[in-house]
This record gives sequence, structure tokens and C-alpha cells, in this order.
Amino acid sequence: MEFSSLRRKNMKQKMQDEALDVLVIGGGITGAGIALDAVTRGMKAAVVEMQDFAAGTSSRSTKLVHGGLRYLKQFEFKVVAEVGKERAIVYENGPHVTTPEWMMLPFYKGGTFGPLTTNIGLMMYDFLAGVKKSERRKMFSSDVAMDREPTLKKDGLKGAGYYVEYKTDDARLTLEVMKKAVEKGALALNYLQVTELLYKEGKVVGVKVLDLIDNTTTEIFAKKIVNAAGPWVDTLREKDGSKKGKTLRLTKGIHLVFDGERFPLKQAIYFDTPDGRMVFAIPREGKTYVGTTDTVYTGNIARPQMTVQDRDYVIDAINFMFPKVKITASDVESSWAGLRPLIHEEGKSPSDISRKDEIFISESGFISIAGGKLTGYRKMAESIIDLVAKNLHQTENRQYPATQTKHLPLSGGEVGGSAEFERFVTQKLTEAKEIGLATFAAEGLIRRYGSNIDIILNIYKNNKGTSDTTALDPTLFAVLEYSINYELAYTPADFFIRRTGALFFDINWVHANKEPVIDYMAKKFGWSDETKENYTNELDQLLFEAKNPVESE
Repeated sequence: MEFSSLRRKNMKQKMQDEALDVLVIGGGITGAGIALDAVTRGMKAAVVEMQDFAAGTSSRSTKLVHGGLRYLKQFEFKVVAEVGKERAIVYENGPHVTTPEWMMLPFYKGGTFGPLTTNIGLMMYDFLAGVKKSERRKMFSSDVAMDREPTLKKDGLKGAGYYVEYKTDDARLTLEVMKKAVEKGALALNYLQVTELLYKEGKVVGVKVLDLIDNTTTEIFAKKIVNAAGPWVDTLREKDGSKKGKTLRLTKGIHLVFDGERFPLKQAIYFDTPDGRMVFAIPREGKTYVGTTDTVYTGNIARPQMTVQDRDYVIDAINFMFPKVKITASDVESSWAGLRPLIHEEGKSPSDISRKDEIFISESGFISIAGGKLTGYRKMAESIIDLVAKNLHQTENRQYPATQTKHLPLSGGEVGGSAEFERFVTQKLTEAKEIGLATFAAEGLIRRYGSNIDIILNIYKNNKGTSDTTALDPTLFAVLEYSINYELAYTPADFFIRRTGALFFDINWVHANKEPVIDYMAKKFGWSDETKENYTNELDQLLFEAKNPVESE
């Protein structure tokens, strides 16, 4: 598998040289899924991404592979059934990036949900989503609910529903899908921006890309070009002259992160706000994060930011449901803002717009996919590659099998499925201890990297002496080296946001380690002083934005 930032030129050359069947524009979860589906069916596939992989929507979600309980309210039973079943598949194929999380849904006198509607809703959810027996809903009295989450508002509490959602690290899930695609023969590069679509006899046959790292331009050709650019889907449809009919409506959601000692949430909660929306509060790695908002967005697609109004909305929602905690703006440790690329529906509020995906095929043969959910990425990929396979069969009489990804472990997922994952963790902990890794650090790494932990342990073992000279501690050195050589990390932001999630969930660690990490990367890649300064400024700006909202968009 070639997925090293030190081999970019080589990978780009291969993209030019190989006879590609499919070229995907967009390295989020949808693009990664399409590449994996294509290569496992025997197609030659490549992915180009103008930012980093998962830098857009795919690192800025609520970080749940969830079964879509909220879609029951909109009577979207098919969506609930499909994403519920997909959730179980994602968990089996990547238990290291997906964890079951019991979620409590409190109901109050006069609230959106009552005991009966909650019970019926969760029962339907269990049935439609094919929930396994051990994870089916339970119903709690108000006393049990308060016992499980003492910070809840007591006044008017009538009880709670209890059901399972699945927590994930969305950016790492995207990376593990992409790495598996690369392992199976796909080519994928970040920081390649599509500047032009190339045509022959009215049909789209390739793209011109600008490499944002070395400023060179390259032409890449393929039999089919797929636009999976998330919030940028319509920008590319405009380039193709085919932005007609349905268009995207971008809505923004923000999440706030608090230290677990300041907001000591014992249990994940899904609650309704005074204005009738639903919000998640989730404990994670010693932190508590809460979100999300849902507002129409028309600003800079590449840099959505939290506004004061967004922040205050979430803080008000927290204080409404958890009055004892008395959260203030100064308690916010970090935050993120992301965009949902939804299919515009006239007259509907952002929260009511369907999350279903849609495929558009233009006269030039340009295929675009928009909408959809993180959880449904595999089915979206299947529909796109079914379409491509049908087309290639018609034009070249080539046969392709049906999707092969249902029981395919993701990169890092070769641990014997969810049933064997804990045994795997225990075994690897013993190995990590033998080479001197502290238990707490080792467990975090094993759970993050799954079966790829062996590579990290090897780097750690072989470089324990050398890393002293880099001012990096040996564990950080191993993780950074792995990110650069096996996960195509090139900038400090790639490392601290998409590869480790630290800017969101351990912002103080980022502050403590940014200088040695930047120094090491600068040396490794031979950056000029100006480049080093640019990447340092970019990270500093992102650290500032995570804590400080803008006044308005």
C-alpha cells in the first residue's frame, strides 16, 4: 500500500499513467466509499481531494453512526430501516472506529415526546433498524433517569427511553475506508484541486488539477468522473454547465466541547430544546460535547465558523436541560462547525429537509451525488458503482460483480469483528507493555488504530532512542510517523485534527506539542521558512477559531 506523503509525486504520476475506470472528486466519506466499492469490484479507481481527506463535512459531524431515530418524526421509515442496518455493518467492519453508546431520551410534561410516543417510536426503531436483542430499547421511570444522569432537569421529568447509538471518529472512519481502498489498489491524493473539467465530443473525460503543495498542474483522465464533493457538488455542476433542477441547500451545525470535570455527564443524552429541536450531549475521552445547531449557510464553504449566536443557542439548550451545571461561554474548551449538503426542498425549515441522497447525471455523463448521511456511505457508494458498472457494461461489454463491501473489514478492522475486539485490545496491551508503553497511552492507541497498531508499536520500538533528538516523546513520534507514512498527513492541521482529533478533544495537548511537531514536519518535508510559517499560522488560526466565535457570518 502506497499512502505516504513522501511519495506524492509518484502517486500523482500513477494517476496520469493508469487507465482509470473511475475518478472521484472529493475525499470525504462518500468519495472514500465509492473508491472502495469500485476497486473491490475490479475497477481502476482514483480519488482527488482539494483539502485534506475528511476536511469538510466528514470531520465535522456529531460523530455518530446513528440509526436515524429523528427520521421517524418525518415518517422516513425507509431511511431508518436502511441506515439502522448499515450502522451494524459499519460496526462489524470497523469496531476500532465505532463504539456502541447507550443514549437516554428523557421526556417531560408538555415536551415533544411522552412515555407512549417514546416507547412506540423506539419499538418501531428497533424493528425497522433490525436492532440486535441485547441493544433493544428500555424504558425508565423518572427516578431511574435521574439516577443515571443526576445533572438532568428534574422539574416535569416523567421518565426516559433508553436505546443504543454508535459513536465514531468521523475523520478516522473516512481514513480507514480510504486506506482500505488504497490497499485494494485505488490511488488517492489530498491537496489536488480540480480547476477544470476536460471534455471530448461533449462527454466529460477527465480533470485538470492544481497541486496545492508544489503548485504544478496535471491532467487526469478516466472513463467515468464522479462528483462526490459534498458542499462543493453544485460548484462542480456549475463548471459542467449542468446545475439545473434540484440544487443543494447548505445548513450549518456546530458542536461545543467542555472538560468532563466542568460538565460531568455520566451518560449520553438526546433531548429536545425549548424550540422543539433535538440536541445530543455525549461524554467522550474525559470531555463532554454538545450539538448541534441547524441554520441555513451562505458563507465561505471552506471555513464555516461558529458565531456568538450559535454558541449561545447551544449553551442555552445545555442550561435548559442541565440547570445544575450552569455552563457559561468561558467554559467552552473547543468547538467545530460543519456543513450539511442537503437537497433543497421549497418551504421546508433546515431541520425538516430530507437527509436522503440523490444522484444527478448530466448530458456530459458527469455523475454527481449529494445529500445522504455518514452512516449510509456504503449504500451510496454501491448505487454509484452499480451505475458505473452498468454504463461500462454497455460501452465495453465488461461485467462486474455486485458490491463486495458488506463483510469487508476496514483498514485497522482486521480484529475478528466486534465480538473479538476486546480480546484483541487485551492481547495488544500486553505487547505494548513489553516494549515499555504506558497502559493508558497504549490502550488509547490500540482502540484508535485497531489492527494497524502493530506498525505503530514497531515504529515506537525501533525509534525509542532516535526520537529523543527530535524533541518529540516516543509515543508522539510513532503516531506522527505513522500519520505521514501511512495516512498521507502533510500539514500540522491534518495531524492535529483529522489524524488524532486532538484539536477538538484535547486542545491543551495540541498547544503543548505543536512546536516540536511542526519542527519535525518542516524538516521531514524540507519546508521553506515561509511554508513553515504559513502552516503554523493556519494551525494557530484554527486553534483560535475553536475557542472564539465570530460575531456573525
